[in-house]
Amino acid sequence: MAPGILGKKIGMAQVFRPDGRVVPVTALQAGPCVVVSRKTAARDGYEAIQLGLVEFIKESRVNRPIQGHLKKADAPPCRFLRELLVGDSDEDDGALKPGDRVLAGEFEPAETVDVIGTSKGRGFAGVIKRHGFSRGPESHGSMSHRAPGSIGQSSYPSRVFKGTRMSGQMGAGRVTARNLEIVEVNADDNVILVKGAVPGPNGGYVIVRRTGK
Repeated sequence: MAPGILGKKIGMAQVFRPDGRVVPVTALQAGPCVVVSRKTAARDGYEAIQLGLVEFIKESRVNRPIQGHLKKADAPPCRFLRELLVGDSDEDDGALKPGDRVLAGEFEPAETVDVIGTSKGRGFAGVIKRHGFSRGPESHGSMSHRAPGSIGQSSYPSRVFKGTRMSGQMGAGRVTARNLEIVEVNADDNVILVKGAVPGPNGGYVIVRRTGK
């Protein structure tokens, strides 16, 4: 049993429970994946497996160093490669070796997973959009409508503290959505439906990891 799987975000939809409740879900194209390499504590200092998402692309779409790396495991061309840690309690993970396949059928409904992706980039944003600040007065001569206000003291400590909420790049960062319930698994098409939203745009790469907490 693999600790997770790689995939792509298809989009959002909704499904009906047997009791008639509507559940918002996100469809994920999970796999097929291939084990490209195996990391061991004796050789690498930690236990992990490296998975590659099989997308049935031309070999020319992958650079030559990665092509040589994939040929060692007799794996097809893969552009999206990620490592997943293997815990001490995951006894079945020791059976995974380079060349093995990981499919969506290994997951079951009602199981919980963490979905890791890159959030949508919103560009350079101010403090109101980025952090939810309130705007200033709009009348009586006020000249600070969307300004952040004071960001520190004058005489002491005479600097801006690290981590102060200010304007800057919004989004385009690694985000983990934790403890999402698997609502449905379509093993034939390698599609997993998880409850709720996951980070990233449609077509973005995601890592589906079994919940460890």
